[in-house]
Amino acid sequence: MEATGSCWKPVWYVLEDRGFELKLVNAHHVEILPGRTSDVLDAEWLAELLEHGLLRGSFVPPPVIRELRDLTRYRKRLVQTHTQECQRIQKTLEDAGIKLDSVASDVLGVSGRAMLAALVAGQRDPEILAELAKGRLRKKIPELRRALRGRFGEHHAMLIGLSLDHTAHLEAAIATLDQRVEALFAVNTNEAGVPFGRARDHLDTIPGVGKRAAETIIAEIGADMTRFPSSAHLASWAGLAPGNNITGGKRGSGTTTKGDVWLRDILTQCAWAAARTRDTYLFGPVLAARPPHRQEESRRRRRPLHPRHLLAPHHQRLRLQRPRQRLLPTSGKPGSSARPGHRTTPRTRLPSHPQTNRLTNPSRRFQGSFSS
Repeated sequence: MEATGSCWKPVWYVLEDRGFELKLVNAHHVEILPGRTSDVLDAEWLAELLEHGLLRGSFVPPPVIRELRDLTRYRKRLVQTHTQECQRIQKTLEDAGIKLDSVASDVLGVSGRAMLAALVAGQRDPEILAELAKGRLRKKIPELRRALRGRFGEHHAMLIGLSLDHTAHLEAAIATLDQRVEALFAVNTNEAGVPFGRARDHLDTIPGVGKRAAETIIAEIGADMTRFPSSAHLASWAGLAPGNNITGGKRGSGTTTKGDVWLRDILTQCAWAAARTRDTYLFGPVLAARPPHRQEESRRRRRPLHPRHLLAPHHQRLRLQRPRQRLLPTSGKPGSSARPGHRTTPRTRLPSHPQTNRLTNPSRRFQGSFSS
């Protein structure tokens, strides 16, 4: 069956319930010649490829993972809508001349919500509104009095009132989805009998990966990694591995495939969070990619590496029987084999042109000569 959007799902579910052996095929892998495409011709072409064993099935998750996908994806859309609604509230306040976001770090915090509710109810006195501040924000009451002076009217009150009601509804819906996801993680296990909750807790130990990110990752790839022979296959399936396009000795565009956009989005966020960590094993590649002068500055600020952060790379090296490699660049202390930022092998010099004294690439030089 050819994967075309979501049109394949109803037919797939009916055949799956009846015990048929199914295979979902990526449409990009079975393209027919241009100008000869129709539903009948595509079906004949798929049957012929299947007869010769040239079809490769795509990953179709089990029903539980499909439910988690729907819940986590819908939750992400609601979170995005909630963020847009918060930005809309700030835009309305800016139009009314209320500079609350310049003083309070969170406009929709406890203090911010109390002030917004008072503004919607008809209160316009900056002195009274500033007294609604709570906690550490009370130290900024003079700044709040100046920030709450503006031209807030009934028009702005109606817009912000609707936005506050919408945000409250979105927060309740997100909480309901969180409870449903938590319930599925508590009662389900993968094919090997490992509970989803334990797999989520293992992912939560990775630097940059939180609980909600771990739930999204499991919902996209499942908890059974036997479907992917290696991490490289998983990265390629997710669309995070560079392409290989070499023909005639020339390297073409190596852009990544589309892959799973939901998985790529959450992994990108986790990568940004992990890149800002310090006392983790993921700080080594980040440090090595920085210029030498920034490496020295980052190394001086870094505290000793905690042993528990080395469990994951040690497990990988023991499982794959690979020699242990240095996780972090050498510190430059006495007795080190190399100084940070310096090469351990001599730099290879390319041959220079005899007349222009410019470096030339030996792979690009012509081996023969042209004759007129």
